[in-house]
Amino acid sequence: MKVIVAGAGSVGRSIARELISNGHSVTLMDRQSSAMRVQDVPTADWLLADACELSALNQASVTEADVVVAATGDDKANLVISLLAKTEYGVPRTVARVNNPKNEWMFTSSWGVDVAVSTPRIMTALVEEAVSVGDLVNIFTFHQSGADILEITLPPESPVAGVRIAMITWPPDTVLAAVVRDARPFSPSGDDTLEAGDELLLVSGAQSDQVALRELLVGAPESM
Repeated sequence: MKVIVAGAGSVGRSIARELISNGHSVTLMDRQSSAMRVQDVPTADWLLADACELSALNQASVTEADVVVAATGDDKANLVISLLAKTEYGVPRTVARVNNPKNEWMFTSSWGVDVAVSTPRIMTALVEEAVSVGDLVNIFTFHQSGADILEITLPPESPVAGVRIAMITWPPDTVLAAVVRDARPFSPSGDDTLEAGDELLLVSGAQSDQVALRELLVGAPESM
């Protein structure tokens, strides 16, 4: 896979190193000469150019890219890069870094963003996941489809604890993607039985009823 990473700061370089270690081809580009730390990611292709300009994107051969990652420290630049990559070059997938959570609402398909990554949002979700048993936590939202990745740790009193997965009627547009038990993830089958303390990862459609899902997994809240 060919990936172009716009923004060669610490975030961009980290992304590039990880992608290269997984066997992908990466071009790192930045408009600042001070960011050209080629020795940090020597196996990447480096380009000193402004990714907000069409001439620079042409030079980077964006038409050949499978993914463009807008990873600069400027939200405006990340939006422009994503929009150009999607509308002018038809890049199949764009990923944009959100620096200021207040700007997150703009990082949608209207600006050419397929996936928006907000570090504060991810960290908040991970904190909530770490301290909440029985709470349904939204880990990630796909902006293009509106689907959510949800996590919940089954409490001891869960109605589905001890129940075979094949016997559970899930709400519409909800899929159980993985179960983590004793720190080991596995792909669940209908013959597997859920246990208290299991961490469930679910994919939930934009129109799914998360209240019904929580009641299924945790039980209806007690009336006052």
